[in-house]
Amino acid sequence: MPFATARSRTLAVCAALVVALLAVAAFAPLPISIVVPGLTADVLGSDQGQPVITVSGTPTRDTSGQLRMTTIAATNPDAVVRFGDVLKAWFATDQAAMPRDAVYPTGGSVKEIEKHNQAEMTESQDAATTAALAHLGLSPSKVKVGLHLADVGGPSAGLMFSLGIIDKINGNGHGGDLTGGRRIAGTGTITPGGQVGAVGGVPLKERAARRDGATVFLVPKGECTDARAELPQGMRLVPVTTLDGAIDALKALESGGKVPSC
Repeated sequence: MPFATARSRTLAVCAALVVALLAVAAFAPLPISIVVPGLTADVLGSDQGQPVITVSGTPTRDTSGQLRMTTIAATNPDAVVRFGDVLKAWFATDQAAMPRDAVYPTGGSVKEIEKHNQAEMTESQDAATTAALAHLGLSPSKVKVGLHLADVGGPSAGLMFSLGIIDKINGNGHGGDLTGGRRIAGTGTITPGGQVGAVGGVPLKERAARRDGATVFLVPKGECTDARAELPQGMRLVPVTTLDGAIDALKALESGGKVPSC
């Protein structure tokens, strides 16, 4: 009996410690951000009364359809996220819990983070312009491209900016639109050489795109697995690795040719 009593007391103490640790975990702030589908924007359209893409130095064309860049929205970097918030996001299809460092650069204030994101957007726009003009064989010293999109930061709109510039100037090369009149959405970074890179948050961006009427989603090929996992009904995935490949896929989509698939 003394042994059984001692054992019972030990178990009771351990249980109490576990309960205490769970209580602390439930209420302690965590280095996590809760992420949800963000805004989408048609790069062929306007933003705050201004065209998103302006071109001078070469003729442009009227376009139909849409090329929608996509975003995610996250809790503020100084927001308090607790275990209950993470648990809710785990079971939700329109939320995700991500390490804060994966969403925001570390060590900066909110203003510094906004400045960092804007610098990434500017760099992405420059790369998108360079890639698009190189594809078209146009000189950046003669053709000037302006890109205007307020309240959006980061590099993940690069691919869609490049496609938008090309559609504005050349379309599909045969008098038609790259979009084929569709609402095309997508995500992906772009290099000046036209390589498409991964971005993260793809399932939530797909939901934002479908919410805003898109039926086709261009996704960096390396993120196909994530993209397929929670693909919204009525959305077609098209994997891409390069700007040229994305253009070929859109042309095939319009002509009824073979379109890459995840």
